[in-house]
Amino acid sequence: MQNKSLTFAIIIIISPVLFALAYQPDSFSLSWNQGRGGWLFAMAFIVAELIGIKTIVSQKRVIATIPFAAAVFAYLIALDHGLRQYIQDGAQYYNVNLIHSWTWLWDFVIMGAFVIAAVTILFGKRWIRIAPAGPIFLCGSAIILSLDAFFPYDTLGPLQYIVPYLVKANVEIIKFFDLGTAIARNNLMFLKGDHGSMALQVFWPSAGVHSVIIYSLVMMAFLLKMNIAPKRKAMYFAIGIAGTIFVNMIRIFSLSLFVLKVSTNPVEFEEFHGIAGEIMFLPWLFAYLFAVTVIETKRIKKMAA
Repeated sequence: MQNKSLTFAIIIIISPVLFALAYQPDSFSLSWNQGRGGWLFAMAFIVAELIGIKTIVSQKRVIATIPFAAAVFAYLIALDHGLRQYIQDGAQYYNVNLIHSWTWLWDFVIMGAFVIAAVTILFGKRWIRIAPAGPIFLCGSAIILSLDAFFPYDTLGPLQYIVPYLVKANVEIIKFFDLGTAIARNNLMFLKGDHGSMALQVFWPSAGVHSVIIYSLVMMAFLLKMNIAPKRKAMYFAIGIAGTIFVNMIRIFSLSLFVLKVSTNPVEFEEFHGIAGEIMFLPWLFAYLFAVTVIETKRIKKMAA
């Protein structure tokens, strides 16, 4: 009975995502501020954390989550019946600078609130140790989108601080491999390659600073529930930070390589720019958490043996 209840609970939690995939499939862009692609990874985190747990879940608690899922269904339907336009009109009232970040922000707020409500109903306060990654990923994404909406480009100085160093490192890599002409000035890159020249201005979201923040939130919650020594937790966290920065460097390099070797057409560049970050970061985050879980599981089994 417990396994069936837990399975039903998982289905309820992911049901809004499945509904959105069927009802609004075009909304699942992997661009971090232009779609719901992050929902898929959040659900993957939740499923991975809940499958196989031994915590007893009563049918009454599972049934109690259904109205909250229905509320998300209603939200998704309402978007096509005036709610989306109402949200967009509110951007002007609140002096929002980036309409895309403002619009998609509310999808992550709603989904984050639903998932937190669902796991709280199912597990009480213990959810933070049972299934923290998905809810925190959704809420972290909402926070980053709000920062981008209200403080776009380089207006949020602390987050922009590291960008010139990443830009300079990227230019040095281009020069080392002799891929074209590259010049760095603060957060500007002047590139000249096979298809002409183009200037790129890099801001903290494009540099992947947001992914470092989201990684930190998710990883801290993930490590919190793991029964391992603090030194090992610190080691995993540090390795993950280094890996996330490396993935961000690959992203900036891939954008530069696109300009140098593929096209300097602004439209084509924006299409590539829209997916280049999340298509690298999100799989990396999921794979790293999975790797840490596998390593520690094997380690515990070996110690027990």
